Amino acid sequence: MSTEFRLPGLGENVESGAVTKVMIAVGDTVMENQSVLEIETEKAALEVPSNVSGVVTEVRVKEGDVLRVGQVAFIVEATSVSVDPASRVLPVPEPPEPASVDVPPASETSGRHDAEQALPLARAAVRRGGPVAASPSVRQLAREIGVDINEVPPSEGGRVTAEDVKRHARGANVDTGGAVSRASAPAPTLLPDFTRWGVIERQPMTTVRKRTAEGMTYAWTTIPHVTQFDKADVTELEALRAKYAKRAEKAGGKLTMTAILLKVLAGALKKFPQFNASIDTAANEVILKKYYNIGVAVDTDRGLLVPVIRDVDQKNIIEIAVELNGLAERARTRKATLDEMQGGTFTVSNLGGIGGTAFTPIVNAPEVAILGVSRSQIEPMYIDGRFQPRTMLPLSLSYDHRVIDGADGARFLRWVCEAIEQPVVLFLEG
Repeated sequence: MSTEFRLPGLGENVESGAVTKVMIAVGDTVMENQSVLEIETEKAALEVPSNVSGVVTEVRVKEGDVLRVGQVAFIVEATSVSVDPASRVLPVPEPPEPASVDVPPASETSGRHDAEQALPLARAAVRRGGPVAASPSVRQLAREIGVDINEVPPSEGGRVTAEDVKRHARGANVDTGGAVSRASAPAPTLLPDFTRWGVIERQPMTTVRKRTAEGMTYAWTTIPHVTQFDKADVTELEALRAKYAKRAEKAGGKLTMTAILLKVLAGALKKFPQFNASIDTAANEVILKKYYNIGVAVDTDRGLLVPVIRDVDQKNIIEIAVELNGLAERARTRKATLDEMQGGTFTVSNLGGIGGTAFTPIVNAPEVAILGVSRSQIEPMYIDGRFQPRTMLPLSLSYDHRVIDGADGARFLRWVCEAIEQPVVLFLEG
């Protein structure tokens, strides 16, 4: 009996993923729970296990294909099948053809008038066409800039893209002066022919890199960033870190500065709740979160990934160190799950292992703040009437100025520095 293997659900609101590796071929015998595909989504790369058993008779995907949830990836001649019918993922129906909208081209004198006339026509057409197909990142973009995804005319093929949302937002924000919304992304730059001057190589962007580019562009163009700088004296902390390092190693982790900072930041976020928030521009509200999930930027061969340590306030530093070590390793080896990449309320980016004296990290929307950490250095500090060598740790705090005032930014970062400068053994155990 032939059995189809369909791509199962990959996570909440994840509709598709790019196939980066096909682990089976025609003639192979596949067992249940055997990894058969490697899929890269907007948040992570993960291996997909089989829920069927048998001999592969047909493979319908190849590396580089975009596979939708519910789509057939391969077919087996089943020797035995043990699948819970309730867990089967039904095929995703094709989106309906969007209704066409005839919008005349705008001239210099009539651009605003045409845009105002086109908007109601587009809204009506899309709503008549039924549900709109769009990726999770596009839906999130629409929510964050206050656009109703159901009112956005889709591109050819029936799917709404990020550019469709931005184009719709530009039209919706036309004012009497003809200005467009600040959330609008600039049009792609026309590049010269670089081969005129020498040999070039073109490399396709990975899914992670493309989503990072989209997210950073959105964050930089919509969030008014401010970056605050300070330094923490970590001389005593480094001595304690060396003293208790073996305790963390026995537990399976590494007592890194990042692990310690996560615990300190949990206290800072409780002290300054506006840093553990998101802004809802559509409702004109600030959402204060009562949980403390901190993301840690991890450098991988596919780009920057941000796995999340959940409920940091409820864990001691040893527990955080163990979990952080495992999460970072899974992110680098493409084993991290989508759930481990979601739900962050604050982010830390530590470049101390690479170098540099300071940098300006970009806020990881919809969060409102991010802490950058650079390499510590021994510096002369004037203490008790004389200069003494002290190990100083540079910190860079970027935040959303719509939610956080400059004075609060300075207070938050100073609180973090003072907490680091006065370490206690209690941080290691509870």
